[in-house]
Amino acid sequence: MHLPDKPREVFIQGVTLDGRTFRPSDWAERLAGAMSSFRPGGARGGIGAYIGYSPYCVPRVINGIKCVLVNEALKGLEPMAWDFVMNFARDNQLQVIDAGLLPGSAQQQ
Repeated sequence: MHLPDKPREVFIQGVTLDGRTFRPSDWAERLAGAMSSFRPGGARGGIGAYIGYSPYCVPRVINGIKCVLVNEALKGLEPMAWDFVMNFARDNQLQVIDAGLLPGSAQQQ
């Protein structure tokens, strides 16, 4: 039985293509915060609403480098949100790495 492929995940690293640390220092939290409403089942309002990041766009620190982990499932939910995040990385010349290619990754085989 073939299981459906798991959506790809990428890390947008807070390091530019020429090796400089990206500023401001809270860029990852800001980017993930802008994407917080893109969730499975859509944004929720009212008493059930909560503050938090979308599971599709989460800030992380990997090997001391601020990153944003972006799940390609975001593309299926809202293609313009995916384009926004990827264009942010491109426009700011940030390094983007497939999460499956990181050393020790569970996706790496």
